Amino acid sequence: MAHEIFGSWRKGYAFALHTVDSIYLGVDQFGHDRFENTRSEMGELLYQLKYRGDQTAVAKMVGLLSGIQGIDTFDAIIPVPSSAQRAVQPVDAIATALGASRGVPVLTGFLTKNAGPELKNVDFPEERAALLKNAISISGTQNLVGKKVLLLDDLFRSGATLEACAKVLRDDAKVGDICVLTMTKTRSNR
Repeated sequence: MAHEIFGSWRKGYAFALHTVDSIYLGVDQFGHDRFENTRSEMGELLYQLKYRGDQTAVAKMVGLLSGIQGIDTFDAIIPVPSSAQRAVQPVDAIATALGASRGVPVLTGFLTKNAGPELKNVDFPEERAALLKNAISISGTQNLVGKKVLLLDDLFRSGATLEACAKVLRDDAKVGDICVLTMTKTRSNR
């Protein structure tokens, strides 16, 4: 079930919640809170891809997205740049497979994130937005003036990264229309 996500884009959806249930287990020996999480199907596939390196998850994820209409109407799919270095960037892999399945060009590397802190452990949306200010830039050379783009990400949390990307696409690339699709979203926006 898709979940609408709001921001400075025309339309935005998260395909599924990341977790559907979470049980608090207590604090581990390092002082970290631990949870037993039950993930949605998309959430589990994303977890397997991102943290276990399971590349077979990509095709399954794109299969789950097959019911979404209108992706083929975009001029380009732009993956949100990752804040962590991995041998294979999950969002790039998903975007590439989705673009191939729908006949839409994918502009991996069009946006880049300047070196900075990992946002995963930053809880407050205002702090995330401040850390992202001027952190996203355009590296691609494609002309997107007036074009309709789909901004793709793996997980919607507070929306700060998507907002920063949308701002750069509007202000610097002069994109005409931005829609957002994420694979999952957290149950809270912190």
